[in-house]
Amino acid sequence: MPVQRRLLGSLNSTPTATPQLRLATNQTGPQCLLVSIPDGLFLGLGLVSLVENMLVVVAIAKNRNLHSPVYCFICCLALSDLLVSTSNVLETAIFQLLEVGVLATPATVVQQLENVMDVLTCGSMVSSLCFLGAIAVDRYISIFYALRYHSIVMLPRARGAIMAIWAASILSSILFITYYNHAAVLLCLVTFFLAMLALMAALYIHMLAWACQHAQGIAQLHKMQRPVHQGFRLKGAVTLTTLLGVFFLCWGPFFLHLTLIVLCPQHPACSCVFKNFNLFLALIICNSIVDPLIYAFRSRELRLTLKEVLLCSW
Repeated sequence: MPVQRRLLGSLNSTPTATPQLRLATNQTGPQCLLVSIPDGLFLGLGLVSLVENMLVVVAIAKNRNLHSPVYCFICCLALSDLLVSTSNVLETAIFQLLEVGVLATPATVVQQLENVMDVLTCGSMVSSLCFLGAIAVDRYISIFYALRYHSIVMLPRARGAIMAIWAASILSSILFITYYNHAAVLLCLVTFFLAMLALMAALYIHMLAWACQHAQGIAQLHKMQRPVHQGFRLKGAVTLTTLLGVFFLCWGPFFLHLTLIVLCPQHPACSCVFKNFNLFLALIICNSIVDPLIYAFRSRELRLTLKEVLLCSW
């Protein structure tokens, strides 16, 4: 049997939560769909994400032309995803070694290690969501306040925002691990996720609408054919769907899990969701793999820098 993921392990090991999750396990019936995620797959996904995001961080750090506010946000997003991957890889590897008896560690040390991993993972997840929102805000300002962009989004302000996000992420993760048995804490995390989803949806939809209007105005000036507008709108809709769809698909199930823990911890239908907790964490790691493809590798200059890094042309 694969080792149960220990992220939010406090929810699975407290006197109140353990019976709920055990009840869910014992009541699994034919109506439940259980997707098993082997530890080898966790390690593979985590390693791919780790290498991919490390390359993004190194490429941005190497090229001074990429030391702008938006690339600072992208670099921090990659660093957050890197921490998510690192914590999951280390956690999986350590508990595998404990399971086979290679490591002999006292229970108190294992518990402390669990707590550290939980804080690291939770903090990096919160910061990842924050930096996704920061990138959306940066893009919005660059479009609607193009002439004032450099006076609004200055590098010192971006650095201040980055420090505030990291501080808030660390603090929130510590509070979450400390007060895991309070429903209000889980609801706060769920509300935060919904707020970030609403923010990104509102900003990107507004940007798409503006881009379509702008393209339509240019087309009228040049008397272009209607299929061109439709093609532009289709491309914009696909891009928007990709951005929001990946975000919701990868993060939504995890926060649905947290919501159901509060709303229906002992309901048989909710127990089916609880048993797929490992799948939800795997989706978050997949998001860490997809983020660089959406936000970083689309930049030609970053790709060229990355090529130099891979060819060791320092």
